[in-house]
Amino acid sequence: MADEASRTAFFEIQGHMIETTAKLKQVQNQIHSKELEKKRAYLTLEELRPLPDDTNTYKSIGRTFVLEPKSDLMNEQAQKFKDSENALSSLQTSKEYLEKQIGEVENNLKELLQQDPGLARQIMSLSVM
Repeated sequence: MADEASRTAFFEIQGHMIETTAKLKQVQNQIHSKELEKKRAYLTLEELRPLPDDTNTYKSIGRTFVLEPKSDLMNEQAQKFKDSENALSSLQTSKEYLEKQIGEVENNLKELLQQDPGLARQIMSLSVM
């Protein structure tokens, strides 16, 4: 009976680990995406700054380019930069939380395997099949 309970607990922990790892990977991908967006906005701002105010600038909308005042483009890029920074700080917090959860799940798994050494053998025999 305890053997079956240990086995069930193991599979629950394993499922939680898989779920948490998937969430962490998703957050890491979002962080990467926001970093690229932030960098693109920063570089665009750096290219626009030295231009005279009366320069014709164009905004890309899909495959079309629309004439935009330089100030509007700069404001838009600055807002994208700020939004990306805010999103990155939020995503970083989520990443740290998920990493902490993974550590806790790993500790729970180690504890379970130390409490029931026979469980490790059973799990290994299941994975060989």
